[in-house]
Amino acid sequence: MNKAVLVTGGAGYIGSHTTVELLEAGHQVVILDNLCNANREVFNRIEQITGNAPIFIQGDIRNSLTLDLVMQLYPIHTVIHFAGLKAVGESGQQPLNYYENNVHGTIVLCQAMQRAGIKRLIFSSSATVYGEEAPVPYIETLPRGKTSNPYGTSKSMVEQVLTDLYKADPEWSIVLLRYFNPIGAHDSGLIGEDPRGIPNNLMPYIAQVAIGRLQQLSIFGSDYPTQDGTCERDYLHVVDLAIGHLKSMQALDSAGIHIYNLGTGQPVSVLSMVKTFEEVTQQPLPYRITDRRAGDLAAFWADASKAENELGWKAERTLKQMIEDTWRWQSNNPNGYER
Repeated sequence: MNKAVLVTGGAGYIGSHTTVELLEAGHQVVILDNLCNANREVFNRIEQITGNAPIFIQGDIRNSLTLDLVMQLYPIHTVIHFAGLKAVGESGQQPLNYYENNVHGTIVLCQAMQRAGIKRLIFSSSATVYGEEAPVPYIETLPRGKTSNPYGTSKSMVEQVLTDLYKADPEWSIVLLRYFNPIGAHDSGLIGEDPRGIPNNLMPYIAQVAIGRLQQLSIFGSDYPTQDGTCERDYLHVVDLAIGHLKSMQALDSAGIHIYNLGTGQPVSVLSMVKTFEEVTQQPLPYRITDRRAGDLAAFWADASKAENELGWKAERTLKQMIEDTWRWQSNNPNGYER
C-alpha cells in the first residue's frame, strides 16, 4: 500500500472536500471520524465523485487505543487534523466540551503520532486566533491575540501546544492553516455543508431559508462601522480551501512551524451576501435585523500573500461560484444527506 494520509474529521464539511482533492491527486486516504457532526452517506458521495473510496474508521481522536491501532494497520505518512467542535455560540455554553475535544483530543493525537514515529501534521486552525484587537488585514506575523469565545481559545491553545511540541522535538513538521470563512460546495452538488440542527454560519442558514426549511434569516446588528452597518467577513470557496491543504503538504518537507492564512482578502458584508444570493439564485430571502450577537467582530479579512508566494496557492473561485455551488447542493439535497 502507498503511503497514506490520515484525515481526522474527514466526514465533515471541510474534511470531505479535502478528501476528494486528496483522492483525485492519487493519495491513499484513511478517515477517522466519530460522526458526531457528519453522515455516513458522505462516503458514498465521495466515491461517486472520485471513483475511489477512502478507508473509514469510526472512532474518536481522544481514544489512544483506536489511534494506535490505525497507525499500526496503515502506513500513515501525514496527518491532516480537522476533528473538533466548531460552533462559536455553543462553545460559550459548553466550554469544557470544546477544550476536551479540541485541545485534549489534539494532545492525544500527537502522543499517538509520537509513538508511531509520524511527525508531519497539518492543523485546521482559524482566523479567530488573531483576537479581538488585531488590525486588518490579518497577517501571519501578528501575534495570537485575545480570543472572544472558547472555540477560538481552543484553536489558539492548540497552536501553542504544537509550537511547544516542535520546540521540544525539532524533527516535527507542522502547518497551521488559519481559515477565514469557507462556504460553497463541490460543483457536482453531491457533497456540501450539512449542519446538525440550526446552522451557526451565515451561508447554510441562507440556503435553508431559501429552500424553505427555515422561515427567515436574522442579521445580527446593522450599526457596525462598516460600509452598510453589517458585519464583514472573508468568504472563500471550500474547494479552494481543500486545495490549500494539498498545497500546504509541500511545506511539511522541511521541519518547523509553518503558518498560512487561507482567505480571499476581500471582505463581504452580510447584507451584500443576502443581495448577491438573491440575484444569483432568483430566490427571495426574508430577513430581519436584530441585536448584535455577543463576540462578533465588525470586520476581518486575510492577507493571504504568504500562501501564494510560498505554496503557489490562491483562492480562485468567485463569490458568484460560491453561491451557485451552495444552491446546487441545497437544491439537490433539501434535507442534506438525510433524503
